[in-house]
Amino acid sequence: MDGQSEVSFSHVSVLLRECIEGLAIKPEGIYVDGTCGGAGHSSEIAKRLTTGRLIGIDQDETAVGVATERLKPFGERACVVHSNFCHLDQVCAELGIAHIDGFLADLGVSSYQLDTPERGFSYMADAPLDMRMDSRPHQDENSDGKDENTLSAYDVVNTYSEAELRRVLYEYGEERFAPRIAARIVKAREAAPIQTTGELVALIKEAIPAAAREGGHHPAKRSFQAIRIEVNRELLVIRPALEAALRLLNPGGRIAVITFHSLEDRIVKQTFADMASGCTCPKSLPVCVCGKKPSVKIITRKPILPGADELAVNPRSRSAKLRIVEKL
Repeated sequence: MDGQSEVSFSHVSVLLRECIEGLAIKPEGIYVDGTCGGAGHSSEIAKRLTTGRLIGIDQDETAVGVATERLKPFGERACVVHSNFCHLDQVCAELGIAHIDGFLADLGVSSYQLDTPERGFSYMADAPLDMRMDSRPHQDENSDGKDENTLSAYDVVNTYSEAELRRVLYEYGEERFAPRIAARIVKAREAAPIQTTGELVALIKEAIPAAAREGGHHPAKRSFQAIRIEVNRELLVIRPALEAALRLLNPGGRIAVITFHSLEDRIVKQTFADMASGCTCPKSLPVCVCGKKPSVKIITRKPILPGADELAVNPRSRSAKLRIVEKL
């Protein structure tokens, strides 16, 4: 990790105090930060451990390097693994960990990713269409051992059918002009592939009526969110990761999750509600036959939101919501 990368990687830890308090950290406990990023939350967890252990996970190679450096003062108490938190079971098994006492996930895109133009996340700078959080080559089991890159924004924009593009934009971006944008993209790529974020932004602006482009959010915000979610399978991995965390948790252990938009929050809220629910038998039955018992209690009946002080320092935290459950 060179000094330039270390300096340039910045990500303000959202709801930091609330997360640390919510995890109810035990000095001898084992904790997993599933989205380690710049190690802001991880460092605060590690500070509170004596004989315990902190495992950081991140799929971004730069984040792994930075976090590893920043956690060095904690020695063997902390380590960082290059993986996706949906592989939590596998990561813990490889480290010889059978149980944990807490799991944290901050589902937001890091400031570093947004502010590094060449990563292709931002609609504010012209760059190659990419948006991959994990840019490592992945091996396809059907490719005779050859490495193949993960899906990129270029692939989504240039190879998805008009119907597929429309679905992605509508479902993941809640973009009401999804049909117009998808049609405009498909028409434009007939002449030549769409190569950059700047080209895509221009097409989106052309597709949205002038009156709808005035005021409010940037016209490309929803579409870029949608494509990023599709590229990184962001919504698909949330529930499996939380279920894996629950399996690994010791009784009394906690899961804390920070979300940044309604689609993520809906999945987390529903997953926690399912974990906390007991009998699912029809009310007409005189006795329970399903045998289902609650596996967690919900600590945050309403999500915890950033306070005025945090919003003043970090405006990007304005949409953050923190939900916490404790294993029974």
